[in-house]
Order: sequence, then structure tokens, then C-alpha cells
Amino acid sequence: MNRRTRIALFALSAAGVGALLLWGLAGLPSFGDYAGPYGDLIANLAPPQRHIANAVTAVVFDYRGFDTMGEELILFGAASAVAMLLRETREHDVADIVDRVRSDATNAISLLAALAVLTVGLDVVAHGLLTPGGGFQGGVVLAAAFLVLFLGVEFHVYNQVAAPTRGEPVEPFGAGGYIGLGLVSLGLGLSFLQNFMGIGTFGRLTSGGSVLLVSFSSGIAVAGGFMVIFNEFLQENMAARYGR
Repeated sequence: MNRRTRIALFALSAAGVGALLLWGLAGLPSFGDYAGPYGDLIANLAPPQRHIANAVTAVVFDYRGFDTMGEELILFGAASAVAMLLRETREHDVADIVDRVRSDATNAISLLAALAVLTVGLDVVAHGLLTPGGGFQGGVVLAAAFLVLFLGVEFHVYNQVAAPTRGEPVEPFGAGGYIGLGLVSLGLGLSFLQNFMGIGTFGRLTSGGSVLLVSFSSGIAVAGGFMVIFNEFLQENMAARYGR
């Protein structure tokens, strides 16, 4: 197939996809128009039933917590696949590479920034019951705290802190904790992942009962998954940069 034929086929396909997108966009409701009843029901029922102010967290970790477990396993599979594919292409270990940032001021600021990002991540996970956030969002922020070490200190330090032997068990530990909380509910004669603690006072950090534990388990799993992905891509970059 020559170049002209390929361009013609691409143009024809692109025109068809573009027309399909325009047709779909033309049928969308106007901005702010919501016809479904479920969002309104959750927003009205979550505060009195679950004492959870954030309706999204109520859905993800309570009303449909079983489905969220599947999403955790999808991330686990994706991180495992990235690790297997990228490690296969590297011929030598890169753990001994020292790619140091020479500025002491940059090192100090980066360490402080890593602690700040870690604190923000924990806050996002913990307050997901009350404000926008939760385990998924906070887990990404927690993983980013370790990435700051690479950006402002050196690869060797990051690799020591988030080495595969340390970072890889984090995700299964979080996912296992998520499933374990569901088994605790079953052991107490409740539905899987059903709240087995008091729901506390609405508007406080202790509200929502065991949902807070579920959120932290999710945050640990997500942080571990992204640490694995970050580590693999950074090692791939170091291998290419230093001819390994």
C-alpha cells in the first residue's frame, strides 16, 4: 500500500469518526441539565444514611464499594504489566546509578516539598468523606511525594526509598486490606464492605464509620501502583541515559 492510498484511507476514516463525534455531541443535553434521578437521590440520602458529606466517596466506597474493588484490581494488573514489559527490555541493573542534583538548596527544598506533598496526600485521603478527595486522588498525591525526591535530589535516593523490593508490596497490601475489610463485614454477618463501625457525627473526620478505613486501603493501593509505574519508567530513562 503506497503513501497516497494510506492517506486517503486515513482521511476517509477520520471523516467518519469526526461525523460520529459531531452527531453524538449534538445530542448531548445542555450544560447543567441532569435528567437522571440517581445523583439527586445519593446527594440527599448519603448525609442522613451514611453521615458522609462527599456523595462521590459515599458511592465509591460504600454504596458500590464492591465495584471499586474491581477498579483496584485493574490498577494492580496495569502496574504489573508495565513492570513486566519494561524490565524485559533492560539488560543491566540501574540501581547503582548516581544522578545527583548538586545544589544543596535544591536538595533541602525538595525534601521539604516531598514532606509537604506527603502531608497533602494523607489529608486528601482522610478528608475524602467531607470534601472532594478520597483514596484514589490521595493515592496519586502520595506517590508523587516520592517522585519529588527524584526531581530534586537524585535517582539513587528515589531508588532506595521506592525500590521494587519496598514499593511493589505496597499495592497488594492496600488491595488486600480493602478485601480484608469486606471479609470483616461478612464475618460480622453483614454484606461485603458494609459499614461495621458507628457512623459518628456528621461533618467530622470520624463520620462514615469503616468507610475511612476503606478509603485509606484504596489510597495505599493506588500509591503503590503508581510507585511501581514511576519506578519502571525512571529506571528505563536512566538505562537509556547512561547506556545500560
